[in-house]
Amino acid sequence: MGASQSLPQRSIHEFTVKDSRGKDVDLSIYKGKVLLVVNVASKCGLTNSNYTQLTELYSKYKDRGFEILAFPCNQFLKQEPGTSQDAQEFACTRYKADYPVFQKIRVNGPDTAPVYKFLKASKTGTFGSRIKWNFTKFLVDKEGHVINRYAPTTTPLAIELQHSSFLNEVVKTIVVAWKLPYESKKYARLNMVHAGLINEA
Repeated sequence: MGASQSLPQRSIHEFTVKDSRGKDVDLSIYKGKVLLVVNVASKCGLTNSNYTQLTELYSKYKDRGFEILAFPCNQFLKQEPGTSQDAQEFACTRYKADYPVFQKIRVNGPDTAPVYKFLKASKTGTFGSRIKWNFTKFLVDKEGHVINRYAPTTTPLAIELQHSSFLNEVVKTIVVAWKLPYESKKYARLNMVHAGLINEA
């Protein structure tokens, strides 16, 4: 129990999940963005601090290549008892969440959602791969690879410093590119458009 599993998928972008209304969402739409993936709950002692800081973090970085993916889960003392739409409405109404809140899932056990099997296999926790509680967090790079896992008690703003380092690399790439000669600059721009760092227009 708690051992990492070998999965065929190598990127979170290879998965399809469902939104709060049951509609399929292909996670490849998030290629080129840094992701923070969180299992959320509305009746947890960590709810207020985490949701408040998630909203703050998202407001600051949403236009700079950052996205939060929230997955409601009722496995921990049944602290997300309502429907998927209830969970979304709670986050959006009380905490002004503009980031996606998906369909309720299971993050442990035989019915674990495939995307969470991938996340847990990519980065285990201190005591193995099993998700220990609400608001466990996974940081995913723009290629869809898990680069870190954070305990429920690690707040979103505590992760900000590491996330800022990713954003600084993006900004540095753009600044350096614009200092190149015209032909090299044109080539660099095409690469950045392809990577999703800047818009084509």
